[in-house]
Amino acid sequence: MQPELSRVIEQVSKEKGIDRAVVVHAVETAMLSAAKKVIGGDMRIEAQYNPDIGEVELFKILTVVTEVTNDEIEISLDNARKNLDPEAQLGDELLEKLAQRYGRIAAQAAKQNLIQRLRDAERDLIYNEFKDRKGELTHSGIVQRFEKKNIIVNLGRTDAILPEKEQIPRERYRHGDRIRAFILDVEMAGKGPQIVLSRTHPGFLTKLFEQEVPEIYEGIVEVKGAAREPGGRAKIAVVSKDSDVDPVGACVGMKGTRVQSVVQELRGEKIDIVHWTADPAEYVVRAMAPARVSRIVMDEDANSMEVVVPDDQLSLAIGKKGQNVRLASRLTGWNLEVRSEAEAEEESRMARVSLSSIPGIGEVTAEFLFQHGFKSAQEVADAGEAALAEVDGIELDKIPEILAAAHKQAEELKKLAEEAEAAAAAEAAAALEAPVSPAPLDDLSSGEPIAAGESPVPAPLEPEGREGDVS
Repeated sequence: MQPELSRVIEQVSKEKGIDRAVVVHAVETAMLSAAKKVIGGDMRIEAQYNPDIGEVELFKILTVVTEVTNDEIEISLDNARKNLDPEAQLGDELLEKLAQRYGRIAAQAAKQNLIQRLRDAERDLIYNEFKDRKGELTHSGIVQRFEKKNIIVNLGRTDAILPEKEQIPRERYRHGDRIRAFILDVEMAGKGPQIVLSRTHPGFLTKLFEQEVPEIYEGIVEVKGAAREPGGRAKIAVVSKDSDVDPVGACVGMKGTRVQSVVQELRGEKIDIVHWTADPAEYVVRAMAPARVSRIVMDEDANSMEVVVPDDQLSLAIGKKGQNVRLASRLTGWNLEVRSEAEAEEESRMARVSLSSIPGIGEVTAEFLFQHGFKSAQEVADAGEAALAEVDGIELDKIPEILAAAHKQAEELKKLAEEAEAAAAAEAAAALEAPVSPAPLDDLSSGEPIAAGESPVPAPLEPEGREGDVS
């Protein structure tokens, strides 16, 4: 091992891409660990690689003392100055080279230890390389094998895993196919770096646009958000830092070439590109595209918006299985509730009727309450004086009177609802307890109803006498 040690160090350093100093340190550590097991005792040992002779030398560490009590760890001052260092002083630590036979024995024992340490060094190197690439795209991934429904991807120096949940639905790969994915996570596990890839993360969509759109890569156009339902539809919001650059047009490209490249990579996933704005209401209107929005009612405290659309736009606004409104909600960060104009008008009418029914409240006061967001007497009763004081058009001295009337109205409505519920329950119970009359049995032979007491089975026929019989 030792005559070829220098060549082995150089070869390992090149093949594994590990710094030469790291390899040398691993060799020294492995030799030192093996030597301690071979020599044992109290002896303190140090290993040093000598590039001139191409071997790792072992040294015994000795402390200079006046009187030696343990010659494995101590040396007298006279012997130290005579054999090791003419300028040695008491308390100094000197190195004495061990016999060559110890080096050979330790080298043989260090082989496996060295292999393990080089593996650890390679794992650390790979981990340090990929931990800084978290959130980037892979460029040269090749499908290596399949483990259950997970895909193992070869990234050159190491393998990564593309879990089933991070794969685009209905997407199929074969061994040897090239694959691009988003580096979702990098962890150091017991077997080495664990690199997790994703093709469903919104960051994958963002990075694909960054590759296809030079304005995004250069920072002229910024991606403000992205939302996806992998394999179905996606929305991405962009804004330009240069007034002369249209962010949506830059992402679409000439005749749609840029966005089509992204769509092809995502296996036909439809992409809506939204022009971002700081106005949340306008942002939601744009995010609801392709549906038109009539008006929006915002509730900042609940972080929600009621989106009213024309009756013929309701299905388009909601999307297939609620996809459009769901993506718009994720993109904007607001809870969205979509309603048609007819539904919104009916709800407004019912709310005004409920508020107007509060004793002592006229239509004007009811309208003030409705415009402030109240939709029923119960909501007014639960609001309290502080909330009513914020309603424009209501005099402060009338607030206690309004609250008392709202409480009374709410209690009456609650009582009526309970009575109606109890009546419905009693009616249902009575229907269950009512006796059921048995249906009349039909005559099996004629189909006529059978009278009570009669047998449904016909009597057996008497044998008729034949001509010529003798009784």
